[in-house]
Amino acid sequence: MTADTPRTLPDGRPVPLLTGDELPMLESWLAFHRATLELKCAGLDDAQVRQQAAAPSELTLLGLVQHLAEVERNWFQRAFAGLDVPPVFEEGSGYALDASRGLDEALALWRREIARGRELIAGRSLEDTGRIPDGPMAGLEISLRWAIIHMIEEYARHNGHADILRERIDGVTGA
Repeated sequence: MTADTPRTLPDGRPVPLLTGDELPMLESWLAFHRATLELKCAGLDDAQVRQQAAAPSELTLLGLVQHLAEVERNWFQRAFAGLDVPPVFEEGSGYALDASRGLDEALALWRREIARGRELIAGRSLEDTGRIPDGPMAGLEISLRWAIIHMIEEYARHNGHADILRERIDGVTGA
């Protein structure tokens, strides 16, 4: 096995590249954080992923999955690729829960957004740019590098929330 051969942890998550070019390294870190979120939801039922962290917060694992589907769409499709696409969920941020939407559906939508983002950045340079479509930074130019780094930060922050949620649900810690 060489230094650039993909490796996985015992829990199945990919080990981010330790050496190599910047784009594959950034993509590997994003893949690691995406897999971490999925791992935090593994083995839980719909009632468990709806459990809130602690009052007054309404944060849930299901809400995090939905939110990150929105984030995937926003930064790769809307900002980087300049597509005019609506939110994934009617609720906008994704945090709001719909009694009819369970974890399997939310994960499927999240995976679809990841796949679409991967399609849109395939073969692109880290220097390629897009524009933030709305909000307080509307119109500002971003590079693909910025978008990927922001996504890594977004996942890392929310995976910390997911750690706390999962421990509250069933005591599982780590990863």
